[in-house]
Parts: sequence; C-alpha cells; structure tokens
Amino acid sequence: MSNLNSIQYFIPELFLTAAILALIIVDLFLKRKQKSIIAYLSAAASLVAGFLAYQQFSLPATSIFQGMLVLDSFAIFFKILAAFSTVIVVFISLDKFRETAEYFILLLIVTLGMFIMPAVNDILMIIIAMEIVGLISYVLAGIHKTDLKSTEAALKYMIYGAVSTGIMAFGFSLIYGLTGHTNLYDIQMTLASGHVNSVAMFIAFMMVLAGLGYKIAMVPFHFWVPDVYEGAPTPVTAFLSVGPKAAGFALFIRFLVTIVAHPSSGAADTFVQNVDIQAPFLIAVLAVLTMTLGNFSALNQKNIKRMLGYSAIAHVGYMVMALVVFNKDAFGAIMFYMIVYLFMNFGAFWILESLSSKLGGEDIEHYKGLGYRDSFTAVSMAVFMFSLTGLPPLAGFIGKVYLFAAVIKQGWLILALLGVLNSVVSLFYYVSVVKAMFLKQDDELAPIQTSLYHKIMVLILVVPTLVLGVYWSPVIEFTTNSIGLFFGR
Repeated sequence: MSNLNSIQYFIPELFLTAAILALIIVDLFLKRKQKSIIAYLSAAASLVAGFLAYQQFSLPATSIFQGMLVLDSFAIFFKILAAFSTVIVVFISLDKFRETAEYFILLLIVTLGMFIMPAVNDILMIIIAMEIVGLISYVLAGIHKTDLKSTEAALKYMIYGAVSTGIMAFGFSLIYGLTGHTNLYDIQMTLASGHVNSVAMFIAFMMVLAGLGYKIAMVPFHFWVPDVYEGAPTPVTAFLSVGPKAAGFALFIRFLVTIVAHPSSGAADTFVQNVDIQAPFLIAVLAVLTMTLGNFSALNQKNIKRMLGYSAIAHVGYMVMALVVFNKDAFGAIMFYMIVYLFMNFGAFWILESLSSKLGGEDIEHYKGLGYRDSFTAVSMAVFMFSLTGLPPLAGFIGKVYLFAAVIKQGWLILALLGVLNSVVSLFYYVSVVKAMFLKQDDELAPIQTSLYHKIMVLILVVPTLVLGVYWSPVIEFTTNSIGLFFGR
C-alpha cells in the first residue's frame, strides 16, 4: 500500500505524535504548580490513542507504508495494552512526578514506540521501533539525576541495551546478506525456498535473539534487570516491567512466525519452520533457564523491588515456555497472561511506591506488621503476591493454566512440569512478604493512614486480579479474536 493511502491506517500513531508535540508546547506556558496538567493530558492522550486503535479492530489485515508495517488484530491488541499500561503508570507516578512535565511526555514517546513495535514488518523498522522505546527508557530510568542509584541504573541499562542492539543489528545484516531482503515476508519466502545455509541462519538467529531477549529480559540477556528495577524510580520500574516487555513479546512472536517459521495453512493454527535450526528446543532450554534462574535468584533477595525484578525474569520464562509450540493457543495464552500480569504487577509496585516513604524503605523487613497497621493495603498486597505465585482462585492461576495447557497439549510434558515446580519455588519468596506483614508485629509501630487516592488505585488493580480468577471468559474471547496475524496474503 502506498504511503499516502497508508495514513488512514496510522491514525493512533499520528495522534500520539501530535499529542507529544502539543504537550511540549503547552508545557512552555505552564507554571511549576500547574505542571500536573501535563500528567492528566498524557493519560487522556493515551486513552484516546487506545480507543483509536480499538476502532481499527474490524479492519482486514493489511500491510502499510509499502510493507514497512502491518495492521492486524494482533498488533492492535498490543497497542491497546500499551495505552492502558501508560494510563495506569501516569496515575502511579502522580505523587512523585507531579511537577515533572517532561516525565509524562517521555512516557508518551515510549508509548508511541510500543505502538509501532507489534506492527513492524521490516528489519529496519524493528531497530527503529526498539530504539524509540529503548533510548527513552534509559532516560526515564535515570530521570532522578541526583540519585546515584538511578543514574547507575540508567548507565547499566544503556550499556546492556547498546551491546544487545548492536549484536542484533549484525544478525539482521547477516539475514539481509543471506536473503537480499529487509521485508519480513520477502525474507520468509526466500528462506522457505530452501536455498539458505542453515548454519549461517542459525548464527543470525542467535544474534537477533540477543536483542529480542534483552528487550523481554530472557536469560542470558537479563543482567540489567535487578539493578535497573532497584535503582530506577518505582513508577518507571513498574512501567518497564509491563509495557515495553509486552511490546517486546509481540515483536518476538512476529519474528518467530515470519522469519523462523511460516503458517502451514495460512492461519495461526500450525507453523512449519523455514530453516532447520531446532528453534522450539532452543526456546524450551532458554525458557527453563529463565524461569529457574529468576526464581532461585529471587529467593535470597531482601529488597522487594529487586525481588520483583528477579521474579519478572521468572515470569518471562513462563511466557517463553509457551512459544515452543508455535500456535494460536500459545499466542493467546501469552496475551491473556500479559493482561493478568499487568494488574497484579502494577498493584504490587503501586503499594511499594505509595508506602515506601511511610515505612522507611523497600526491604521486606520494612513491611513487618503492615497487616496490623494498614490491613486493607496488606491484604491487597497478599492478593498480588499469591496471584504472582499462581495460586487459585486468583488471576495469576488462570494465566498459568493457559500457559501450561498450551505446552501440555503439544506433548511438552517435562517442560510443563518444570514450570509447575518453578511456580512452587516462587511461593517461598512471595510468601516471605506476606509473612512479614501478618506474622511479625511490632507494638511500637503506629497505624498507617493512607489517602483515598491510594485506596482507589489499589481497588482498581486488585479487583481485576480477583475477578479474572473466577470469570475470565470475556478476556479470553478478546484475546482469541486478537490472534489475526497478517501473513502476507
């Protein structure tokens, strides 16, 4: 499709671009105490962008901008998820960044990148979209310039990002050299013809995996996560744990179902590999390593943010586990789990953000006796911890059931068993937080008074975590209808 005709399919991204430019100008005319207006306008812009993306849901899958991008229900799903996660993070960030207008503008720029990442159809666009998200994420991680931990987090994040992106770009150059194309579907047709050396393609695949693995924090590309999660401001950590990670998974799936494999029947039911590189087995090994390292590393953590950082790596392992089967059941399970993970992870980080100053820190010991000082918040935190573990009847349990079911259905029983055992391991460190809140008490600690705003935010996040554990069919139906991948027809 020509560039001019493609504009009508690019409305959400154009709106976000216009909103970013408008907010930069509006910020110039606001006094310091009026800067919070930018936060509310950013949330509104994200909501409108998400709505505009939803309006495109019924459009037929097509390629736009001469094949550089695609529009399909799969990309639209992740655009809506990106917009929703940005809205929540804006409200999580209000207390800390109320007068920092540039912070909210930077969030919108990352959101624009997250809108592009699920829709890429060209290796050049993959790098551009990832760098839009990555470069601004480095700035957000180090936005507290006077905080040594924050600046250290940003530096480590940038170094790991630069190295992994460089390796990925070299891998893409090999793919271009092997096929002569940058368009994903042109590459797919060349690979499917069987005229490409499988050893060279395997080397290229491993290099590309470095960049994609870094974006979703998959072992062995995970080293940045604990330090960045601990050092970055808590709202930024919450954002990085959900939004960019979801966009990274969308890009990973897009890469797998085009360059690595192609649909055998023109749909997302079954896939045939383009080159014999044993991708499912390799992904299975990486999934086991990711979930195992994440869980066992989290066991010894005293700082809750750092613990959640390692647990985030473990959750990536659960989702990568589903990718070994390359079908719509796996994609739907990952998409559903992303929704579930958004609520329970944002909930845990919101409580951390709102209580850290009142409790004197973010270590598990600081939460001692919270169940007696603020029972509502403590019970909600326990719900998020148990849901992250995957205990019934909470949303995390249903999310893991779908992930494990997709794997078991295709005969990967040992992989599913390892996933279940890893979930059992995670119970130990999640329960340590609950134990500190309810089984340890200090009579000298006074009750904590939390604001109505705090309670409303907790309710917004804890209610879906509870409800999706017992009634999830509408969400599953939405995710199932969102697996309409564009296959170059």
